[in-house]
Amino acid sequence: MSHNDTPVGESFDVQAFLKTLTQRPGVYKMLDEGGEVIYVGKAKNLKKRVSSYFLARDATPKQQAMVARIARIEVTVTHTEGEALLLESQLVKRFQPRYNITLRDDKSFPYIHVSTHQTFPRVSFYRGARKKQGRFFGPYPSAGAVRDSLKLLQKIFPVRQCEDSYFKNRSRPCLQYQIERCTGPCVDLIEQETYAEDVRDTLMFLEGNGKRLIDELVGRMERASAALQFEKAARYRDQIANLRTILAKQSVTGEQGDLDIVACAIKGSLACVQMLFIRGGQQIGDRSFFPRMAEEHDAAAVIEAFLAQYYLNRQVPREILVSHDLENRELLEEVLANQIKHPVQISPRTRGERLKRVQLALTNAENALQAKLANQADLFGRFLDLGEALGFEDAPRRLECFDISHTQGERTVASCVVFDRQGPVKSAYRRFNIEGVTGGDDYSALAQAVGRRYERIRKGEYEAPDVLLIDGGKGQVRAVEEALKELGMDHIYILGVAKGPDRKPGMEMLFPPGRNEPMLLPPHAPALLLIQQIRDEAHRFAITGHRQRRAKARSQSTLESIEGLGPKRRQQLLKQFGGLREISRAGVDALCSVDGINRQLAQRIYETFHEQDA
Repeated sequence: MSHNDTPVGESFDVQAFLKTLTQRPGVYKMLDEGGEVIYVGKAKNLKKRVSSYFLARDATPKQQAMVARIARIEVTVTHTEGEALLLESQLVKRFQPRYNITLRDDKSFPYIHVSTHQTFPRVSFYRGARKKQGRFFGPYPSAGAVRDSLKLLQKIFPVRQCEDSYFKNRSRPCLQYQIERCTGPCVDLIEQETYAEDVRDTLMFLEGNGKRLIDELVGRMERASAALQFEKAARYRDQIANLRTILAKQSVTGEQGDLDIVACAIKGSLACVQMLFIRGGQQIGDRSFFPRMAEEHDAAAVIEAFLAQYYLNRQVPREILVSHDLENRELLEEVLANQIKHPVQISPRTRGERLKRVQLALTNAENALQAKLANQADLFGRFLDLGEALGFEDAPRRLECFDISHTQGERTVASCVVFDRQGPVKSAYRRFNIEGVTGGDDYSALAQAVGRRYERIRKGEYEAPDVLLIDGGKGQVRAVEEALKELGMDHIYILGVAKGPDRKPGMEMLFPPGRNEPMLLPPHAPALLLIQQIRDEAHRFAITGHRQRRAKARSQSTLESIEGLGPKRRQQLLKQFGGLREISRAGVDALCSVDGINRQLAQRIYETFHEQDA
């Protein structure tokens, strides 16, 4: 490759500039006066393509505005047009130019990792460079898709999912063993050969060989039954039943290998690209993307730009179904094939079941686009802004926030509130009465509440959030990280929310994972407004719970001091009168009307309250 930087200014001689350009393929970068890259393009013939910007008579107003901003052009010559396409994708992803169709820069997609090199392998969530030992399966469209798959795997194949540090330091089996989600290899409750069979079955399922696995399990069940090992046979029977149910839900008719389906819907200068992921003949999820573009483009151009950026340094399936034909389809196939070292086919024309799936993806893209348009100014817009601020690929779907409330360390209550894109999910709110913690130790209180909540999420009783917000700074975040690590759920994204200087709203400091310095958002940023909303709701819910607990404690302490008034009668009194205040106002006759309260006991109750009033 070779480079050529050419200045463009008021005295710029277009003809002289064009004469310096080669007719070879390459990439050109257009920069403004501040040195910002405003557009990146590739060309089979650089001279012809760059000339078109200055000679075009039918340019749109936005194209004219872009050309007017050009202060410098940098040209890189490549050997082939394919190299130019690859370089263009890299530069667009790096610089995110204003006038390009750009896919928001994002973190890598998650995988399922099986540590096959270990004596007792672990199945776990993984995100990052796939350099560590073991097998990787994916990529999955979201962390939620991975969690759902891990949950299914644990129900069928009891292979451990705990952290290695947790596994190595066990002296007795954990809760996962008690609920039959693990076979206890940490304390030698299963032989290595038997455990290895479960790992092999897990790998077969993840490879997409579910039907062959069922056949093998049927054979094992019959052999166990013939050997009168009925408990073992029953276990195989349950595995077969669960596998059949899962495969019936996930299997895609007529598909065996890996396949991605990509459809695009456009309205004005807003586009939605919908992806459907099929791995090993099973549908593992879908995802909506909203590429940024400065002006209206047709769907084919958006898909072409999207594919080039999305699959850059990513695994590429052997076939990609697209909703529109692409101008540079063959070139894109060649570039992707060279990157992944196997043939790649991009198919715009499909029939039968495949056509139905492409049409369904297109319908989903249109629906997602309508939802974005309808909610851009309110809650969904805030979720989108939060996703952008945190570097997510898409807006988070579900948020949880924890807060702690107490009075001088007593009667501590932790609250958990849940928001989704429609707002508060009050049916999912929970409170936790904190016990066994030193008064005022908010770190331990948070760890206890999060541990109790996420143990139940781990068991599948609740849906896991995309972001876990903690009211507090680094210390609170560290306490929660440790609690989740013990549960093997350290993939949850934790965000600390600390009050800023003078505790003024709009000055909150955010503590994302892996950052030493706090992140600050503009005071009126939609993401910050959403964070304040859920934080305030968690605070309100915690205070309400604490006040209720404190009132109940006062009631209980007064009534508990009365001889002959046991727990059942105390509950009956509180239920009948509606609270301690009403009991204190009641006369002896009224107290006698409660079942189990005789006149002698009623007199003692009456005297207890009136002696306190004296």
